[in-house]
Amino acid sequence: MFTTALPFCLAMLLLAGSAQAQGAQPIAKGQRLWQKRCSECHALDTDETGPRHRGVFGRHAGSVAGYDYSHALRDANLQWDERTLDRWLADPEKFLPGQNMDFSVRSKAERAALVAYLKSLSR
Repeated sequence: MFTTALPFCLAMLLLAGSAQAQGAQPIAKGQRLWQKRCSECHALDTDETGPRHRGVFGRHAGSVAGYDYSHALRDANLQWDERTLDRWLADPEKFLPGQNMDFSVRSKAERAALVAYLKSLSR
C-alpha cells in the first residue's frame, strides 16, 4: 500500500506546484508590463498623473480621495473587476467617453496579465 501511495502523493504535489507556478506566470508578466507601460503615469501607493493602483481591483471608479478624476469617471458608477478593467484597458475612451487616460492595450493577453497583476495587489 505504501509503495503505491507514495508515488501518487508525489505526483499530486508536483501537479499542485505546477498549477501554482502557472497561476503566478500571468501575474509576473503583468508586473513587467505594468512597470514598462503603466508606471510612467501611475504608482502603486501614491497618486501621480494617474491614481494609485494598489487596491484598484474591487474599487469603485473615481473613488480615491483627493485624486482629481474626470467627471466621466467620478459619475461612472462602476466597480473595477476583470471585465471592466479589460474593457477600460482595451479602449478607455470607447468604454467611458470623456475620461482622461490616453493609453490603451491592444493585446488581449497583455490586458489579462495586467488585470491579474492588479488583482494580486488587491488581496
